Amino acid sequence: MAREFASIGVIGLGTMGAGIVEVFARNGIDVVAVEISADALERGRGTLTASTERAVSRGKLAPADRDALLSRVRFAVGLDALDGVDLVIEAAPEQLDLKRRIFADLDRICKPSAVLATNTSSLSVTEISVATSRPGQVIGIHFFNPAPVMKLVEVIRTVVTAPDVVADVAALCARLGKVGVTIADRAGFIANALLFGYLNQAVGMYESRYAGREDIDAAMKLGGRLPMGPLALLDLIGLDTAYQILDTMYRHGGRDRRHAPAPLLRQLVTAGLLGRKSGRGFYSYERPGSAVVVPDDRTPAPDAPAGARGVGAVGVVGAGATATGVIELFATAGYDVVAVPREAERPVSTRAAVRESLDRRVAAGGLDPADRDAALDRITWSETLDPLSETDLVVEAVAEELGAKQALLAGLDEICKPGVLLATTTSVLPVVDIAMATRRPGDVLGLHVVDPGSGQPLVEIVRTVRTSDEAVATARAVCAALGATGVVCEDRAGFVVNALLFPYLNDAVKMLEASYATVADIDHAMRLGCGYPTGPFELLDRVGLDVALGVQRALYRQTREPGLAPAPLLEQLVTAGRLGRASGRGFREHPAG
Repeated sequence: MAREFASIGVIGLGTMGAGIVEVFARNGIDVVAVEISADALERGRGTLTASTERAVSRGKLAPADRDALLSRVRFAVGLDALDGVDLVIEAAPEQLDLKRRIFADLDRICKPSAVLATNTSSLSVTEISVATSRPGQVIGIHFFNPAPVMKLVEVIRTVVTAPDVVADVAALCARLGKVGVTIADRAGFIANALLFGYLNQAVGMYESRYAGREDIDAAMKLGGRLPMGPLALLDLIGLDTAYQILDTMYRHGGRDRRHAPAPLLRQLVTAGLLGRKSGRGFYSYERPGSAVVVPDDRTPAPDAPAGARGVGAVGVVGAGATATGVIELFATAGYDVVAVPREAERPVSTRAAVRESLDRRVAAGGLDPADRDAALDRITWSETLDPLSETDLVVEAVAEELGAKQALLAGLDEICKPGVLLATTTSVLPVVDIAMATRRPGDVLGLHVVDPGSGQPLVEIVRTVRTSDEAVATARAVCAALGATGVVCEDRAGFVVNALLFPYLNDAVKMLEASYATVADIDHAMRLGCGYPTGPFELLDRVGLDVALGVQRALYRQTREPGLAPAPLLEQLVTAGRLGRASGRGFREHPAG
């Protein structure tokens, strides 16, 4: 039977430490909350009080329960107050020497049976444990911020942590209503190892001026369905904290260059631009500690794009899900659309697919029947490209084959009048290779529509080295008319969303391949610890492992960055025909029906 911890000590009462105190006290456990000075102790007490007051004001906590919670907490200055507790959790700053000194003192002060735990998010628990004479009773208990809300706890065992200690802590997590994921001691553990590689890559993308900060964040919120954009999230975490975590993972995690801190991150930290806490980081804030973003010299002007051409009629060439979604998007926004499915057997099925999609929106209450009928009336169906001569914008949505797209664009170049914008919906091919099949590369760009059927569509506007400013301005104006968010980026593999999303998914496969954690634990870590809507393996099975492999290969071919090489396990599963939901089996089984 697992040991029941009756009293808990918490060292460090910053945001995380105070949150951990609240978690235990809410669950009826007595807590000794310790700081290094009276001033720090009062700040910690204030943080805890403010948190519980917010919970009361939002109806999440009854006043009587708040009073009972606070009565369970004893505040003290100095570690000596922890001599009688059953478990100590250290939540001091992420400095190895500091943590080792604390654990050496705890080893002397705490009773022999006490378990000593660190809340470190990136440091080696083993290196901390050897500062004591009881490394078998040292363990990592990594809560996520805000601790009272986030359900995940990473339980980190070292090579010498006693099995009964691991079992006791796992049982404690269940008692707290948390989902405990038990893993070995490795830099970054699960969540941070996957999260911070992605965040660091986003910094590099911004640093190279590949895309603007607002565009990167909007792309990942809308295209990746994430709760926050990466640069805004870094400002929330604190750029100094992020730098420390990345540097630790790089130095102790095999020197993976995806974890080598981006130079810009170090420069911002050196300049004291730490994010929300300092009032400025990637964004500027109303005041230090505020979450309110204010305009600064890097904020894009809200004015209409200068030099945009007028677009009245739009042509869409192609069949399948992408073409269907694009046709519907333009028609419901009020554009006259000339739809050319091209394949002899597809005109009827594509037309039916558009009608069925609009009917579903009507049935769901998202579209008025009259608006559906008006949208259908705006669509002219054609089996040839000739009617496209009267359009102002043509969007190709044919199969992802470079030769097919080049041949189509060359044909459109002959048919379309001068000044017509030609766009490709490719998600993986170089747009410039398609553009150079025409005699008007300045009028060719990418319009990669991410999830066109969503209520908030995202369009990646991909400009090549030949695309004119006027063409980009026109595309931005069209996106605004569609009610879509347009983000402008350069012509590189993956654009924004796929370039950031798929390496994160690939890293998850590598983690599984190394037998560090299970599919379920990794998915739990990212959903419950980072607030992601789906775990990486759930998303891979949905997208298709073959699709993921194709994107990852394109990213690797372009950069030859070793960290972007497709995980061998991903390649093997695709070779074996385990493609995800489409084949009935990927990382999980997917029974038919």
